[in-house]
Amino acid sequence: MRVMLDYGRSGLAVDVPDDRLVGPLAVREVSPLEDPSAAVAALERPIGTPPLRELAMGGSDACIVVCDITRPVPNKVLLGPILDVLHGAGVPRERVLILVATGMHRPSTPAEKIEMLGQEIAATYRVEDHHGTKLDEHTLVGTTPRGIPAWIDSRYVSAGRAAP
Repeated sequence: MRVMLDYGRSGLAVDVPDDRLVGPLAVREVSPLEDPSAAVAALERPIGTPPLRELAMGGSDACIVVCDITRPVPNKVLLGPILDVLHGAGVPRERVLILVATGMHRPSTPAEKIEMLGQEIAATYRVEDHHGTKLDEHTLVGTTPRGIPAWIDSRYVSAGRAAP
């Protein structure tokens, strides 16, 4: 069966053997937030954890993970308030890393970084891509209950304050 995946800007058509089909799977429709910037107020009132401001106090550095260009995330809306909180808690701009979670995708282009983050953030912060195939850039943090090793990007693991 030919299946169209929601991938990139125009989708990706793939052929799937009939004996491998499980679906159809359905995605529950969700309306976009009317005011995404208002939703960022949750930074001050999170559920089940202290506010980011408290978590960041006394931190010398921070790592913020953002999705790569294949995921439609409003990073331009989200990052400003997150960065303001980190700086207000004493984390200097030069000690903030924005780590692009590429997974197994290719690295981001400079133009994609600007599109994802905005010109100012892309130009004034350290923005680096995750490299899923470079094991030497990862730290073994344990194993799953089935004994599968769990490797996490070392820049994330070593950050004083890491934000998913």
